[in-house]
Amino acid sequence: MSEDVQLDFDRRQRIGLEEAIFCAGKSTAQIAVILEKAARVGASLLLTRLSSEKIAALPGIYREALDHCTISQTAFFGKPRAIERKGDVVIVAAGTSDAAVAREALRTLHYLGHDADLVVDIGVAGLWRLTQRLDEIKRHPIVIVVAGMDAAIASVLGGLVGGTVICVPTSVGYGAAEGGRTALNAMLASCAPGLLVCNIDNGYGAAAAALRVLAASDRLRQAVGKEDPMEIKTTR
Repeated sequence: MSEDVQLDFDRRQRIGLEEAIFCAGKSTAQIAVILEKAARVGASLLLTRLSSEKIAALPGIYREALDHCTISQTAFFGKPRAIERKGDVVIVAAGTSDAAVAREALRTLHYLGHDADLVVDIGVAGLWRLTQRLDEIKRHPIVIVVAGMDAAIASVLGGLVGGTVICVPTSVGYGAAEGGRTALNAMLASCAPGLLVCNIDNGYGAAAAALRVLAASDRLRQAVGKEDPMEIKTTR
């Protein structure tokens, strides 16, 4: 069993993002081996799609070491990074049914040192709820939009905010929503330019995309800061 698990402890050095453990499809025994290997080297882990039932079946030493959120089904093993920045990212969930995916994004950002804001239940069925919070949303350079059903809020916000908009379709909705396919297609086909679209229910992926954008922005600022001011003035 131990030989089946190969953890990537060097991923943060390569891409700035640590390996996350996707627990759906893994047995409790496999998860226990993963936690044992992390504990052996003093590593922390973010676990996603970790159900309460699987936690209950873990050995007590690991069960008690987990900071688990039942809504998002995420868990922290060990300490998350200290909060390094805040105010960069806001997560907007169209409805309370989308909250689990939105909180997966929120918890991922928190684990990786970012204090993001969360706005829930402002879908276009009651547009006044969105307009009341619009100025607050606009203050953030990155907006993660989480929506199921027709996902209309993605196009609405895409036409109203100037920052990076990262969209997450959810599997919320009745029959024609097709388990999130309708929301996915709506986001991909949006007439609002420049929307970035993640996989269905992938709050973790949206958070990772936001962190890549922020890291790229930081590198660009650093590169510009090293240039000669006179050269910048004469060539741009």
